[in-house]
Amino acid sequence: MTSDIRVKICGLKRPAEIEAVAEAGAAYAGFVFFEKSPRHVSVARARDLALLAPVGLAKVALVVDADDAALDRITAEVPLDMLQLHGHESPERVAQIKARYGLPVMKAVGVADAADLPLIDLYAQVADQLLIDAKPPKGAALPGGNGLRFDWQLVQRKYWTRPWMLAGGLHAGNVAEAIARTGARQVDVSSGVESAPGVKDAGKIRAFVAAAMGAGRAGADDAPLVPKLR
Repeated sequence: MTSDIRVKICGLKRPAEIEAVAEAGAAYAGFVFFEKSPRHVSVARARDLALLAPVGLAKVALVVDADDAALDRITAEVPLDMLQLHGHESPERVAQIKARYGLPVMKAVGVADAADLPLIDLYAQVADQLLIDAKPPKGAALPGGNGLRFDWQLVQRKYWTRPWMLAGGLHAGNVAEAIARTGARQVDVSSGVESAPGVKDAGKIRAFVAAAMGAGRAGADDAPLVPKLR
């Protein structure tokens, strides 16, 4: 039996990290275009990294409230499979970006308590996928990648109308529990596979992917399959 868990490793900056992600069997490689992040890459660097990715490894651009000029440059120069919107983009803005660039769009939704859950249903009407992350604390410099988790019980066995991905404080030691508790079939990690902020660790990447896929095999019988990217 194979695992149907799909793993995204976000915040890649170096050729060796692309290689480690591909060899570990992750499904997505994420590039961060947000200057305040220690994982930020230039458009030129992201293009070079994306060209190293093997066929089958989906390349995702994470942007935060990016305007059309920034998105025009990123999409023109970097071969991408998906855009991840991690700011305060409205549903209308999500729809505009989908129409303008013709790429699948994943919208991140920060969750701290039950009052945040209706936003997931709202964005499910316009996004192709959803990323459910821990809501950053007030005053935080980063919209994600803070190594924080939320109460997984809030999304326990929730099945929205779009594929969704669990993020926030995940690492090799807790990802199996997170999958078991929430029923997530996709998981995202950044700081949880780093040796220092912005520096990915190949061993941690391998351990994370193995733990996630192992949990997927254990729970595959009672979970829905996640559609693959087109």
